[in-house]
Amino acid sequence: MNILQQIFTDYYEEIKYTLHPRFSEMENIDKLLSCGDPSFGGAMYGCPNCGKLKFVPFRCHSRFCPSCGNKYNMQRATSMSFKMINVHHRHCVFTIDQNLRHFFLLDRSLLNCLFHSVSSVISRMFFKMNTSKNFTPGFIMVLHTFGRDLKWNPHIHCLVTEGGISDDGFWRSVTHFNYTFLRNAFRTALLDAIEAKIGSSFKKVKASCYSNHKHGFYIYAKPNKCDPQTVVKYIGRYLGRPAIATSRIDRYDGQTVTFHYNRHEDDQYVQETIPAIDFIKRLIPHIPEKHFKMVRYGGIYARHRNSDKHLYPAVSKEKRPFLRSFQEWHNSILLSFGYDPLICPVCNHKMKFLDLYYNHQHVSLEELYEKAMSRSRGKRSSS
Repeated sequence: MNILQQIFTDYYEEIKYTLHPRFSEMENIDKLLSCGDPSFGGAMYGCPNCGKLKFVPFRCHSRFCPSCGNKYNMQRATSMSFKMINVHHRHCVFTIDQNLRHFFLLDRSLLNCLFHSVSSVISRMFFKMNTSKNFTPGFIMVLHTFGRDLKWNPHIHCLVTEGGISDDGFWRSVTHFNYTFLRNAFRTALLDAIEAKIGSSFKKVKASCYSNHKHGFYIYAKPNKCDPQTVVKYIGRYLGRPAIATSRIDRYDGQTVTFHYNRHEDDQYVQETIPAIDFIKRLIPHIPEKHFKMVRYGGIYARHRNSDKHLYPAVSKEKRPFLRSFQEWHNSILLSFGYDPLICPVCNHKMKFLDLYYNHQHVSLEELYEKAMSRSRGKRSSS
């Protein structure tokens, strides 16, 4: 049991009956607590040389779980890299007024407004460069709802191609982004979208945002080293990170939790100690609703045109199977911790898969497949 599982185990009853969590929050908490529990089943491996056995329990596959969430982010970063083309990208961060944050917490459907607003202003900025050619960039938007201190702070991280392709197949490179247009257009687009969803009661807050941000909402879009060779590592390290890693949790004494982070303003190291229930209150709001897409694609990354197929990908098709192989669980452990879990600790031979077990019972692969297919057929017939 890792430290995060211990915290949520100790406060499970208080979370369920005092905090009244959303369904998706409770579902992910339950998954987290069952992650790695052998009673839920797993796979049995054996050494063909000495007969040594090893049982590998099933994981929960929850994005909230530190280990499963990290693997999910690796898979997501790999799939993102396969979509990218071989050009420089710019990392942009679209932030909002802090007075707007609680609106997104109360109504999570407003988070869609963030994506739509970012998509519209980026598309319009490139379109304004040459309206007759209609240059279309490629961009990937990733929603972060947390700051480094774990407080609720929704914002969009976006990787944008430094250039766009016209309708007639001409590529135009762009080194200058119009920050003034981006800031003002994003502020206007977002506030209009929120007002359309909330209604006239939002007008007072909207007017306050205009007066407090006369030059638009802050957008970080300075040139950075997002060249084709490093962009794959970049999105995996930065855009795909979870809210908190267990390595950032320093202590838990049953009552309080101590964690650390580097403050965004000056990169100063900060260590914070808060009651465990307050730590949980900060953490669980970042669990998204079920099936909500935290990553979205725009421009040429969202469409499928024959003309776009002529653009050179950042990752060649020959390298893709090699990168996918890193996502296998034993390769992930080898990369993260430096040892292969399928090497026999007794004789150093490679262990082989023997069988699956589910709820303390032997289950063959064929039986698991048949159960899954029967459930699928039942759902289709009932609908």
